[in-house]
Amino acid sequence: MRILYSHRIQSRDGQGVHLDALVAALREAGHEVRVVGPAAYDRAALGGESRLLARLRRWLPAWAGEVAEIAYALPACLRLRRAAREFAPDVIYERANLFHFAGACTGRRLGIPLILEVNSPLAEERGRFGGLRLRRLAAAAETHVWRSADVVLPVTAVLAGRIAAAGVPAERIVVIPNGIDLADFAALPARGEDDTLVLGFVGFVRAWHGLDGVLRGLAAWQGSQRLSLLVVGDGPARPDLERLAAELGIADRVSFTGLAAREEVPALVARFDIALQPASVPYASPLKVFEYMAAGRPILAPDQPNIREVLEDGRTALLFDPGREGALWEGVQRLAADAGLRARLGEAARQEVLRRDLTWAGNARRVVALAEAARARLPATAEQTA
Repeated sequence: MRILYSHRIQSRDGQGVHLDALVAALREAGHEVRVVGPAAYDRAALGGESRLLARLRRWLPAWAGEVAEIAYALPACLRLRRAAREFAPDVIYERANLFHFAGACTGRRLGIPLILEVNSPLAEERGRFGGLRLRRLAAAAETHVWRSADVVLPVTAVLAGRIAAAGVPAERIVVIPNGIDLADFAALPARGEDDTLVLGFVGFVRAWHGLDGVLRGLAAWQGSQRLSLLVVGDGPARPDLERLAAELGIADRVSFTGLAAREEVPALVARFDIALQPASVPYASPLKVFEYMAAGRPILAPDQPNIREVLEDGRTALLFDPGREGALWEGVQRLAADAGLRARLGEAARQEVLRRDLTWAGNARRVVALAEAARARLPATAEQTA
């Protein structure tokens, strides 16, 4: 199958991991994939974005930056349409982004099915966390693209419910969560003997991740087992967290690796005795959870619907009530005191990846099956036009 992958990602972060992993899995399965997106993505360093984009965000007021995003939609559409005419794809696969209409306009114009991957309700998310100014326009644009797709792929059922509420027919919505490449976790080093249990976290460190609460709990820890915290990643919240660790007198028990290359992450996760997902937005499919599962680490995560789509309390993880103070640390105490429970949960989590095929290769197979079905539904005239 010939797949035209459309995106407008400009930074090398979790979005890029998803993009690169799925494209690699599709190609490994023998499909031709052409990727069309901003040139800045190819130039961006790990964890970073293009210098031009960073300068524009500093210089321009928020509304002006959003107008620039809208203006970018036209050249993006033209570039994708040109690529479609050259490549003659069977399907367009697009990662949804705010004010990104390229897949919708190209698919409709050329009669090519559009499969739309949706990772979050971006208009809402940027309104809450990113200072979005043109909120009504952004929400209308996002809904238009959702409705224009032949198949919409939200990463959680929670997100699927929001997409359906926006007017997308249920039969066009298929949930495909994030995944993992098990080969990356095939030969992990054994956890060495140590008197200290390591709590671990992987990801881009933001304030809402709840690591400040983890630090305060670590400082107040009275258990017999010595604990430390290893944070694999970097982000805007790191300086505040380092200051807080110093203020609490636990800086010697808290380590930040900084940005880690993807190939380094499995071995770092293997050092965790307890893998933490302290908080999650209600619609996400956190990549770190799949990394923890593949590494066979016991997971402590919030008990909420999107997390329960992947993890089961007491079988593949311990889930805590995110609304109850101290609940996370009750979970830490339980896991710290019971090595057998840690081992059982970790092994069950890894087996769950295998049982449900929560892998990028599995996702590639699902995408291709959906693309073939969408292709089969095309009218004969549309097939000839494509």
